[in-house]
Amino acid sequence: MSDRLNAPQREAVRYLDGPCLVLAGAGSGKTGVITRKIAYLLGECGMNAGNVAAITFTNKAAREMQERVAKLMGGRAPEGLTLCTFHALGVRIVRAEARHCGLKPQFSILDAADTAQIVADVAPDAEKGLAKQIHWRISAWKNAMIPPAEAAKLADDELGALAARLYPEYERTLRAYHAVDFDDLIALPVRLFEENAEVRERWQNRLRYLLIDEYQDTNRAQYRLLKLLTGVRGAFTAVGDDDQAIYGWRGADVENLRQLQVDFPALKVVKLEQNYRSSRRILEAANRVIAHNDKMFDKRLWSDLGVGDPVAATACRSPEHEAEWVAMKIAAHKFQHRGRFSDYAILYRGNHQARVIEQRLRDQHIPYTLSGGQSFFERAEIRDLVAWLRLLANEDDDLAFIRAITTPRRGIGATTIEALGHYAGRRHLSMFAAASEEGVAASLPARQLEPVRQFVDFIRRTQARARHEPASRLLDELLNAIHYKAWLYSHHENGDADGKWRNVGDFVDWLAKRGDEDGKNLIELVQTVALASMLDKQDADFDGVQLATLHAAKGLEYPHVFLVGVEEGLLPHQSSVDEGKIDEERRLMYVGITRAQRTLNLTWCEKRKMGGTMRVCEPSRFIAEMGDEVKVTGREQSNAPVSREEGKARIAGLMAMLEGRG
Repeated sequence: MSDRLNAPQREAVRYLDGPCLVLAGAGSGKTGVITRKIAYLLGECGMNAGNVAAITFTNKAAREMQERVAKLMGGRAPEGLTLCTFHALGVRIVRAEARHCGLKPQFSILDAADTAQIVADVAPDAEKGLAKQIHWRISAWKNAMIPPAEAAKLADDELGALAARLYPEYERTLRAYHAVDFDDLIALPVRLFEENAEVRERWQNRLRYLLIDEYQDTNRAQYRLLKLLTGVRGAFTAVGDDDQAIYGWRGADVENLRQLQVDFPALKVVKLEQNYRSSRRILEAANRVIAHNDKMFDKRLWSDLGVGDPVAATACRSPEHEAEWVAMKIAAHKFQHRGRFSDYAILYRGNHQARVIEQRLRDQHIPYTLSGGQSFFERAEIRDLVAWLRLLANEDDDLAFIRAITTPRRGIGATTIEALGHYAGRRHLSMFAAASEEGVAASLPARQLEPVRQFVDFIRRTQARARHEPASRLLDELLNAIHYKAWLYSHHENGDADGKWRNVGDFVDWLAKRGDEDGKNLIELVQTVALASMLDKQDADFDGVQLATLHAAKGLEYPHVFLVGVEEGLLPHQSSVDEGKIDEERRLMYVGITRAQRTLNLTWCEKRKMGGTMRVCEPSRFIAEMGDEVKVTGREQSNAPVSREEGKARIAGLMAMLEGRG
């Protein structure tokens, strides 16, 4: 988007007479509108930065907004301005109002692995394998603000009945640990604001103007939180696009867009339809596909970036042939246009499609980076260290206690942990508190109790230092004291241990930097860790093809996009076809099309192995819906026999030429 706003953008920025919904089509400059509106509120309207909040769905989006606002405001984002995710705002509210929520301020935030472990702990032995599915059900109820008693009435199958039975026990366990899950970070503030007028009014006065990004992705609880925060004033701007609502499977409710008009009759709707990203042919293909959905708001994207190349659709014999064709096409196109590998993206419906593509790219030495892989914070070595940090901040966190006391092992086995757990349960105490009681000696012999008490003493000494010593120094000393490096190298091959120890070093450096920047000690940083999404370990300048699912690619853009597996059963996915949820699959296709700036290639396979059997595939209905905007490559041409060796030789030749001229 250029520095000058177009007329609808200007209207969206300047409108302050009531609630405002900005329908921002793909590539229409929505982030620019949000950041300009923040600058307008603070600069021209004289609002206090502490009274303005912009809420996003990802840390990446929040960081980008921070940078843009800083640029607009003379190089630095104003102090006190809230630019964060829904969950980070929830943490802020719950931490400030912990007493009203029945928690201590240093509560623990548990991630999906921790919460699945709690479900497994409370589930009968026969059902432990279902822990993730059970937690998924409980999470969906919490997002919809459905309490345990009501969930029991709504359960309509065996799994639902089991989840409803375990839901109250799961909630009791969380509270016993003085812990919350991610859903609580929204649900607790909602309940608090609904039940406590004084607290609600305090936050309404603190956050006097709200800007909400990706509004179509809000779930029921998030919408209720927004309504409670804005109150009768309705001082907010919501920015979203009903055509990009692709997260229904995780609780997002596109109906929140319609509900906005019901709850706020004075709602001003501004449409942003000029696209600053894609050529006209790509946009026309997108418009034609999405026109088959029932429209909540009528909107048609347009662009003045030129007609552009036709959208191409190519039939391939198999996933292997498809991967080979895409690799060859990228190598040839890059060689011809002297571009970068990072100009290209390969997008797909499901992660399982990436394996064969990765193999072909590796075979041909084409560098790539993969989105949606294992998060940095999911790595075992990082989870080990985070358990120690959580315990330093919150002694009642039994999950953290168990992981820390057993990693590295210090002569404390499962029998000791079990006996201590039984004693703590009888006394209604955390395991940490129970270990210090005189009475525990009756349940644990001295040789078992001694190392437990040494561990507790070590935690207490470290806690005392953590409140005032620099995070990096304390972390280095902690790692030395527990002999973590030696433990890593004794449990893993040297190469693996090297990588894990490097990750630990990166994490310590990152924490130290956050501590310096935010002026926080180690204890205060712990909740930040739970919400953090570490900057991609891949260098921003890394020149590689981007591989990503369509869900992960939302919000991104690339000069050249290859959308693979565009066939019935994959896109649209068969489960969505069976459940009559074609509209969301069509929106997913629309998101994929609108990632492309200059060229868009679609591929589909005539045969694909699914469930152990080879089946014949049909091109996706979405290709036909794009009409004559798509140039379909004839099967005879695309399937001209090319041996694997010949394919490799062609690409190797192209790469050799490229290296020779590079």
